[in-house]
Amino acid sequence: MSDLPSFDLTGRTALVTGAARGLGRATALALAAAGADVALGLRDVAADGGLTAEIEAMGRRALPLAMDVLDLKQACSAIDTAIAQFGHLDILVNNAGGGTEGPVEDFPEDEFDFTINLNVKSTFFLSQHAGRHMIARKSGAIINMGSQAGSIALPGEAIYCLSKAAVGHMTKCFAVEWGQHNVRVNCVAPTFIRTDGTAEALSDPDFRADVLDRIAALHRIGEPKEVSGVVVFLASDAASMITGQTILVDGGWTAR
Repeated sequence: MSDLPSFDLTGRTALVTGAARGLGRATALALAAAGADVALGLRDVAADGGLTAEIEAMGRRALPLAMDVLDLKQACSAIDTAIAQFGHLDILVNNAGGGTEGPVEDFPEDEFDFTINLNVKSTFFLSQHAGRHMIARKSGAIINMGSQAGSIALPGEAIYCLSKAAVGHMTKCFAVEWGQHNVRVNCVAPTFIRTDGTAEALSDPDFRADVLDRIAALHRIGEPKEVSGVVVFLASDAASMITGQTILVDGGWTAR
């Protein structure tokens, strides 16, 4: 029935940056499971951990691409390759990100620049590049990977926090300008999720206990599929009236 929401992505194409592991891998698999063909942005195109084969086993096309988001020329070329191979690009997931820790009084300029370039500059210019194609087609969905750190202050992570706050506000700006072209732009902001990237920190019993306490409603560590499911929703027609929003996947951390 036409009045029921559709989460089906059959016939659509997506590109996920930082697809090799963690949330990027989970997102690529979730998009494929929903029916999309997926281009995989990888720093090392030969090291996809079997992701390409796993997507192809679902009956979807997978396209591994060399894509270091700090190299904008290479990254934009990867977007062009995805469009050329798939014929069009419907979904861009700006997942690649990260940063370093340190007190603000001692934070070095080069690490500041690294974090801003990785989280903010790459998101802006990859969205811009893919967005031109989407604007021309009058259709598209961009999902940026933010963080609950964009809504709170985490000691020792001021630069990461401000970079993710910038991603959230950038999302609003793109959405407002591009809504007239039927291009939606949203942000997903997770808490601590069980991935390779968080394993070391969460292995500290005191740190883990503090995180579980701060995840004020559910008191558990999130799983990658609980983030990737939100990405699929935002990419689908079920979210056709949602743009410019940041959806927190934080188990209630920021609710208290």
